[in-house]
Amino acid sequence: MMNSCNGQSKDRLWTDDHSAETPVVRPATQANRFYTGNPKALCEEVDSLLALHRGKTEAQRVAALIVPHAGYYFSGNVAASAYMTLNPDKPYKRIFMLGPSHHVWLDGASVNTEADYYATPLGNVKVDREMALQLTEADSLFGYQEAAHAKEHCLEVQLPFLQRRLGDVPPIVPIIISTNDYQKLQRMAEVLKPYFTDENLFVISSDFSHYPSYDDAYEADALTGKAIETGNVEQFIAAIETNARSGKRNLSTSACGEFPIITLMLMLDSCYKVKHLLYQNSGDIDNHDLSRVVGYHSFAFLRAQQESADGFSLTDEEKTLLKEIAYNSIKSSLDGKRAAKVDTSLLAEHPVLKEKCGAFVSLHKHGHLRGCLGHFGEDVPLHEIVNIMARAAASEDPRFTPVRSDELADIDIEISVLTPMRRIHSLDEFELHRHGIFIQKGRRSGTFLPQVADEVNWTKEEFVGHCSREKVGIGWDGWRDAELYVYEAIVF
Repeated sequence: MMNSCNGQSKDRLWTDDHSAETPVVRPATQANRFYTGNPKALCEEVDSLLALHRGKTEAQRVAALIVPHAGYYFSGNVAASAYMTLNPDKPYKRIFMLGPSHHVWLDGASVNTEADYYATPLGNVKVDREMALQLTEADSLFGYQEAAHAKEHCLEVQLPFLQRRLGDVPPIVPIIISTNDYQKLQRMAEVLKPYFTDENLFVISSDFSHYPSYDDAYEADALTGKAIETGNVEQFIAAIETNARSGKRNLSTSACGEFPIITLMLMLDSCYKVKHLLYQNSGDIDNHDLSRVVGYHSFAFLRAQQESADGFSLTDEEKTLLKEIAYNSIKSSLDGKRAAKVDTSLLAEHPVLKEKCGAFVSLHKHGHLRGCLGHFGEDVPLHEIVNIMARAAASEDPRFTPVRSDELADIDIEISVLTPMRRIHSLDEFELHRHGIFIQKGRRSGTFLPQVADEVNWTKEEFVGHCSREKVGIGWDGWRDAELYVYEAIVF
């Protein structure tokens, strides 16, 4: 879905709703520095780089990319290998762009809440300014410093690749991260994690070794790259420290985007696979001086296809369809209409939507729960139960006032499709993070979904104890003589 090389994108010049004033456009400060400022030449250059990887690297379920940010002459090939993993037909809601600061020390993060658009020679890319403001309200670590964005190149250089690969680029959230405080990085990851979903893409901008010799760069970058492939943040930090202590010249920085990468890795769990795409350093492009080179890696973080123990699974397309059903159900309810029935041809094409199973629908607003209801029974087709539970979550959760029409644009929908419940007789049969727990004693019952374990730091006993006391109402130890059931959830 590539646009023509005729300059500005046709639909990137409107004024948005938040203000009737002239939109604030952050100019293309790096044009004719890191990449050409000529629109036609830029199109041709980016397209030729992407074409080098056509048919090689496109992947399914891309959640995040790590991409270099040097001049296109040096790192454009590696960057293109990452962007060609993206499916241009996937409708991302927004793109979170995380990069390091090359100009100011923040001891935190700066989110561009000022700009309505980022300009490139190919047109303007819209900023999700409302989301940017939400991040600054969620934690004081997220602020706005103009100097962190004004001349920063690490995010800007990514935009022409996104424009040529995706065509219509979803709104971006530009974030510059600059702190070596691990606890602060953890806090940032906690704020961002609710948005680390199938709806959004995360682009992490980073070069790697900075000015060691050619051979030292290959050795150091291999260590760093293998650590990233593990998905383990502690191994990545250890690799960075090993390079710094190696005694080799100019290895105090072996990833300038270290802090954004750590933030990303802190959001990962076992549902992600890291795929290394390509490595080159500047000496591979221009061997004039092999004593001082810069390293470039590209990685794709792939969201694993969730499959339950009994083989039940959903494709990305089926997940998208279920989210559309949930959204349309809520919207029609707010409009005072009945929810439209799912087209029978879609059900014929995706018979799994007719499977009878339980499901929960959770609504979040600005990262906070806004409603959640579900159904356990295996008596209603999946597409119908999602329809019903979406409406119920929006209007019947007794913990919240009903969702209003003016809130709908800010509501993020999460669906948990449940596998059949299985009776257990010991907590040894319960796996934290994998299983949800359902407790029944007499006429009382309650549950914790599996993902609750991702939000708290409880042991199995604490997980079940909290559920017993707070959801079932039978006390901390009431579960010990109750009926216990486990189930799995496909969450998206």
